[in-house]
Amino acid sequence: FHISFDGNSNYNDGLWYEGWEGNYDLVKLNLRNEDVIQHIFSCIKGWVEEFDIDGLRLDVAYCLDHDFLRRLRSFCDGLKPDFFLVGEMLHGDYNRLMNDSMLHSATNYECYKGLYSSFNSMNMFEIVHSLLRQFGPENWTLYRGKHLLSFVDNHDVTRVASILQNRRHLPLIYALLFGMPGIPCIYYGSEWGAEGNKQQGDDALRPSFDAPEWNALTDTIAAMAKAHRESRALCYGDFRQLVLTNRQCIWERCADGERVLIAVNIDHDFYMGMTIAKLRKCFLKFVRRNISDQMHARFSLLLFRRFFDALLIFVQKAIQPFHQNPAEQEH
Repeated sequence: FHISFDGNSNYNDGLWYEGWEGNYDLVKLNLRNEDVIQHIFSCIKGWVEEFDIDGLRLDVAYCLDHDFLRRLRSFCDGLKPDFFLVGEMLHGDYNRLMNDSMLHSATNYECYKGLYSSFNSMNMFEIVHSLLRQFGPENWTLYRGKHLLSFVDNHDVTRVASILQNRRHLPLIYALLFGMPGIPCIYYGSEWGAEGNKQQGDDALRPSFDAPEWNALTDTIAAMAKAHRESRALCYGDFRQLVLTNRQCIWERCADGERVLIAVNIDHDFYMGMTIAKLRKCFLKFVRRNISDQMHARFSLLLFRRFFDALLIFVQKAIQPFHQNPAEQEH
């Protein structure tokens, strides 16, 4: 610990020690002390051996000593293949900690804010600007080829069902989450639209549910998660903006000969009067033109059709409650 006997703590301990941002419940460890480092490494080794963990999430990673992070990465690389380190970062250049010698990934708070703010202000330019800045086709973009942790809410912020001004946008914001570059992360309870406001304290954000719920929003998120998991373009593809207005956006993800279009309309009307049938027909023509291998085309077309059908339902149902009967959604 960082200790001084010339001071005192808020608990009248008779000595001063450093806490995280003045919080003495979270004592700041001396990560340049070899005994501290070896104790931490022995704990990680024990977790791998006993529980077979696959990685660590480092809270407030932006406060950690950079030399310690390099040693942690080297130690974990030797423990288990593909051991994954993700760190909490709020602002600044994530490359400071997310690189080949430190963390594999970091929390994408820039796009978290851009996602809900774009819907509440009815201005899709905000989130697309961030995505182009981070993953766009130009050589200067910040994180192209890297995999940030993407989210619309978590244990530290107001839940997305509470922060969105229009709850009917819930399926749409998840469409962008699964369609953008990064690793989509769903906070427990939000998959069925649980609410929670940060102003009400941590208990409101981190409740103990008696049982999970399942509704149409859950179905939608599950379908998008499956499409994302089975698509290399969505997992590893590049990012290219095709259409952008205040209330509509279409972008393209490509990888290994596979292309996926992500289309969202947050307005209450069809974009340019185009009907769902015409938009779907245009999309399927695009897929057939751009996939040459017949067997791969059949698989990809099925995947794209399911994914895009879901997005088209979002466009069509943007002015209707997402909790309607599944039978109605099919029509």
